[in-house]
Amino acid sequence: MADIFERLNKHFGPIGQHRERAHGYFAFPKLEGEISSRMKFRGKEMIVWSLNNYLGLANHPEVRRTDAEAAAKYGLATPMGARMMSGNSNNHEKLESELAAFVYKEDAALLNYGYQGMVSIIDALCSRHDVIVYDGESHACIIDGLRLHPGHRYVFKHNDVDDCEKQLQRATALIDKQKAGGILIITEGVFGMAGDQGKLKEIAALKDTYQFRLLVDDAHGFGTLGKTGAGAGEEQGVQNEIDLYFSTFAKSMASIGAFVAGEKIIIDYIRYNIRSQIFAKSLPMPFVIGNLKRLELLRNHPELKDKLWSNAKKLQNGLVERGFNIGKTDSVVTPVYLEGDVPEATAMVMDLREQFGIFCSIVVYPVIPKGHIIYRLIPTAVHTDEDILSTLDAFQKTKKKLDAGQYKVEAIPHMAEA
Repeated sequence: MADIFERLNKHFGPIGQHRERAHGYFAFPKLEGEISSRMKFRGKEMIVWSLNNYLGLANHPEVRRTDAEAAAKYGLATPMGARMMSGNSNNHEKLESELAAFVYKEDAALLNYGYQGMVSIIDALCSRHDVIVYDGESHACIIDGLRLHPGHRYVFKHNDVDDCEKQLQRATALIDKQKAGGILIITEGVFGMAGDQGKLKEIAALKDTYQFRLLVDDAHGFGTLGKTGAGAGEEQGVQNEIDLYFSTFAKSMASIGAFVAGEKIIIDYIRYNIRSQIFAKSLPMPFVIGNLKRLELLRNHPELKDKLWSNAKKLQNGLVERGFNIGKTDSVVTPVYLEGDVPEATAMVMDLREQFGIFCSIVVYPVIPKGHIIYRLIPTAVHTDEDILSTLDAFQKTKKKLDAGQYKVEAIPHMAEA
């Protein structure tokens, strides 16, 4: 018999194998100072493009004041217990009601976290007879929820509506054969890595031919897309066709928590059957009150979204004008696609940080194929024109070095903090 710990000690995984060299720099870095477009990293000021503080609410004065007042009044223990047992409040119900109205749904249920919420929603909705059809580039919270699903699941190629229909046909045939179950399609409003919107309009149109329900994870679309900020469904004119609308507070709201919205009777079913909430402490009151304030600002200050998009367009247009490939993004998420190996990517990251004061996220193998690098830049409403121009200049200079082979090194340098 093998010792589980002995096996783990020998195989730390594709990312964990670099932990001794990467920790504190490439992995688990520490950004310090007030959340903004410029923060400190290892004592140096950086222009930060790695925070999903889309609307700049993290340090909005009204938000900070509301958070502080709520914490002083209630502390972090109130309400004590799970929502179903002793952890409910008028404020929790008020936030649910306001969220539902904002995304044009009958009701909404609060969730403590987006990741655990999505995993548990899938578990609550689907029986072993049900079939799930999902986009191949779905977020980890969806994939991990699918792992718990005891029934069949069919994946369609990313944003490929023809393949989605093919998988719907397979799902329909299976259900007809077993004479039980239904179909749930899961996709995203905005895919957080590539920045492209999900084909919600085209998928919703398949309801004319097939019977299914549609669950959309709109973590990156909520607050950033649509005339009122209600998300990708509103942007594409199909919000009513989304049966269950899910989003987190960790992006546009710059907070903690999440919600799922839809038809009241289905939300009630989720509320009484979602294990991640039934068996967990209620969302603390300061977060609830703070999220009410954030939602109020999101509703009443469209200029925040306008500023976000102005910055995003300046950044994206500037990258394209300088010859960079930003893929098919039609959201504020801004990927930059380059060619290179892992050591080159790490050397380029170091150069951007140490020489140019630019801090952004990078994705390499094994998340994406070998030989490719993706930088993901997250513009916010608090970035300035100076931030954008400095970043464009830095990327232009470092790309020349990358193309010239100046970042070729043998291994990840040892950057762990002493």
